[in-house]
Amino acid sequence: MTGGGEAATVHVALGERGYDVHVGRGLLDALDRLVPGPAHATQAMIVSNAVVESLYGATVRAALERKGLAVSEVTVPEGEPAKSIAVLETLYHRFAALPLRRDDVVVALGGGVVGDLAGFAAATWNRGTAVVQVPTTLLAQVDSAVGGKTGVNLPEGKNLVGAFHQPLAVVADTTTLSTLPVRELRAGLGEVAKYGFIDDPVVLDLLESRPHDAVAGDPSLLAEVVRRGVAVKARIVAADERESGERMLLNYGHTVGHALEAITDYDTYLHGEAVGLGMVVAARLGERLGVTEAGLADRTVALLEALGLPTGGLRLDPARVRELISRDKKARASVRVVLCKRPGEAVVYDDPPAGAIDEAVASLA
Repeated sequence: MTGGGEAATVHVALGERGYDVHVGRGLLDALDRLVPGPAHATQAMIVSNAVVESLYGATVRAALERKGLAVSEVTVPEGEPAKSIAVLETLYHRFAALPLRRDDVVVALGGGVVGDLAGFAAATWNRGTAVVQVPTTLLAQVDSAVGGKTGVNLPEGKNLVGAFHQPLAVVADTTTLSTLPVRELRAGLGEVAKYGFIDDPVVLDLLESRPHDAVAGDPSLLAEVVRRGVAVKARIVAADERESGERMLLNYGHTVGHALEAITDYDTYLHGEAVGLGMVVAARLGERLGVTEAGLADRTVALLEALGLPTGGLRLDPARVRELISRDKKARASVRVVLCKRPGEAVVYDDPPAGAIDEAVASLA
């Protein structure tokens, strides 16, 4: 990891598929200098949504043109509905109309939905076209833009159609976070907190000592927690690119969080809010099982509440939750969860007792 002042570079060490994640302020205008190749590219297709494109499209377009690329753009709907086979097909038709060739590049400009959708379109276009991830939300900068997981949803579940497709580079300009609605910023902080629980306790210390600054979007604080989160993810991805072992730890809070999103038809909780609730369940489950140190659940609730995130107030059918988490695509056992032993140390736990899961889920009421 290198950097100083307002900018830092974290390398994702994957050999020939390795790449740099650039984190800092004002980086969109430096896109032409920060992104390598591809050597024979003549065109770039920016995939974004209308709001993000109106804010940052011109800056990104100008930087790509300085690289000598002919730039086209396509906008997709906002939110999770854009991660669909139907929207994916529209991208393919736009790629074909250019035509976008294998040596060209797709630029994903937006949040996690845009990154996942555009990344999967690139992974499958001409059997693999380069993608550059330019995340503009906190959630995407600290998580989804790094690691190469791409995909779209089906009615049967999230990300069931997808591929691992590592980007050429990730450019996380933290200036873009100043335009996020406060609810989205808070939701991103829920995902940031995950890194403190599973690997880097300093992240928790920063958020616990300065929750109001975090929610207010303090630039230096956000840049630091993004850098730290990216560093954790880069190390884990380099050790376990395809989620066969340690990378599963990145799903802390996600197993129940994904179930909660599905139960509420993806229209009640933002992803980071659902993950926060999932971390509350995981901490309470871990304490019940004797895996998690006493007091971690209360600490989790206190931190999330300080960040303005939900920590309860909902009644769920525990049997329905267990059914959904047992169908999770990462589960080899009937139920597999990630538990935090203590801040900075997490483990994968197979087949916790159904009664313990039910009690932890019921505690959200």
